[in-house]
Amino acid sequence: MIVLVRIIVLGFLALPYSLIFGQVSLPDVELRNLENKKVTLTEVVKSNQLTILSFWATWCSPCKKELDAIADVYTEWQEEYNVELIAISVDNARAMARVKPMVVEKGWPYQIFIDPNQNLMRALNFQTVPHTILLDRNGKIVYSHSGYLPGDEIELEQEMQALSK
Repeated sequence: MIVLVRIIVLGFLALPYSLIFGQVSLPDVELRNLENKKVTLTEVVKSNQLTILSFWATWCSPCKKELDAIADVYTEWQEEYNVELIAISVDNARAMARVKPMVVEKGWPYQIFIDPNQNLMRALNFQTVPHTILLDRNGKIVYSHSGYLPGDEIELEQEMQALSK
């Protein structure tokens, strides 16, 4: 009996995010760009395109490592999967001034926005960064991952490959 329960639990954990929770739509939350102009998430996410939302903070080393690792393969991903990465800083209002200099220093080729009050973070119901979300071409959440270890970008690419078939 215990073996059967373990098989069922492990099988459930192996299911894709979209099958467990359904394809969840994005909330239309207001963000700020690097010039402090307000924009809504629906203005930023393009239709008919895969979109990666990468939540990060200037104080978060794993966040920066993830964005650096993806930057190494990003051009190839854009060509292969027609994907856009949107990096959303969750730095608070006092730390917002550090975001733009860090982005310039890193040379990240992404659209960068700031969620200074963590409204989007709360609406998507997660508490820690880095947190990565993949949207399908209809803007539905099909994959979500918290944390970063080297190689996690390979799993993300596998999810994009599956959506491209």
